[in-house]
Amino acid sequence: MNNYRPISLLTSFSKIFEKVLQRRLLNHLTEHNILVKEQYAFRTNLKTDNSTYHLTNEILKGLNDNKMVGAIFCDLEKAFDCVNHKILLTKLKFYGITDNHYKLYKSYLINHYQKTLLYNKNGNIITSARSKVKQGVPQGSVLGPLLFLIYINDLPKFVNEKSVPILFADDTSILVSHPNPVEFCNTINTVFQILSDWIQNNLLSLNLDKTHFIRFVTKNKNLTELNSKFDNKLPPITTTTKFLGLTVNCSLTWTNHIDFLTKKLSKTCYLIRNIKPYLSISTLRMVYHSLFHSVMSFGIMFWGNSPYSPIIFKMQKRVLRILEGVGYRDSCRELFKELKILTLSSQYILSLLLFVTQNRGLFVSNSSFHNFDTRQ
Repeated sequence: MNNYRPISLLTSFSKIFEKVLQRRLLNHLTEHNILVKEQYAFRTNLKTDNSTYHLTNEILKGLNDNKMVGAIFCDLEKAFDCVNHKILLTKLKFYGITDNHYKLYKSYLINHYQKTLLYNKNGNIITSARSKVKQGVPQGSVLGPLLFLIYINDLPKFVNEKSVPILFADDTSILVSHPNPVEFCNTINTVFQILSDWIQNNLLSLNLDKTHFIRFVTKNKNLTELNSKFDNKLPPITTTTKFLGLTVNCSLTWTNHIDFLTKKLSKTCYLIRNIKPYLSISTLRMVYHSLFHSVMSFGIMFWGNSPYSPIIFKMQKRVLRILEGVGYRDSCRELFKELKILTLSSQYILSLLLFVTQNRGLFVSNSSFHNFDTRQ
């Protein structure tokens, strides 16, 4: 039951009213450049690919500079439900929400009541007694996510002097790099202490089951040489963790993520094989895109060039053979054309091109180096 959270059911009028408030508040935050650049969640033109790129780019940059690189992957426990209204209102006032605007948000948060509705085994409705909402922002609301971003907006400012914070709502990752082993350990301990103090001061708590520390290394590096020097207050040291739907390991080889995909896509192949006799090819194609291709293409720009990615391509060819009912030795080249489905390598290239096109400012063009024509 710890993984279940109440979702607020709002009327249509409430959603429209919240949408107006959300747009006005977001315009104020954008106009005055209040939201930190380290936050990627619920932001226009930003998604998980942007935060994952930031993470992997910083890790690879540190490793290329022969630095020791480590990261604390934090998960705030019941973050949306633990937002303190008094602290949130103080931060709203600090960010320029005053007078009648402040009173409006105060009335939105204070003196609200809620009740829970459930269905029992017989299909009957069970309703709890009404209780006062003492903390938290409503999940399922339009305004709630933006209020939460304001609540944790000052977190990066406490740690970015010694580290690189990357936030996606309540998922917080903090990267530390240093060429000196002793300073590396001291910096990690200092950053984690600052993070713990901020969480305690803002009346939040860490989900220790989902909080990990990873030291990133090249393939032939020894992982155990620094573990004994870390402070005992650090979260468990591991070699793999989940980051925004991707399984990241200590050497960024993506083997663990591909293993996870293999198991998940195998189940999808089995499902499609069983339902094939009852559905048309057009319906099966929709099932393929919703259950197979969407899973395969998620984050493919990061793991698509891995030497282990051909395993997933073989599974893609297997599911196409199932769709068309051909033998396992038959070529799939014409099947991709008939079904108008991109191959894994084509999807990888397309994802890269789209990301580069949408984020040109992150990359350096040739003209940034020199203006000499090197072609004769």
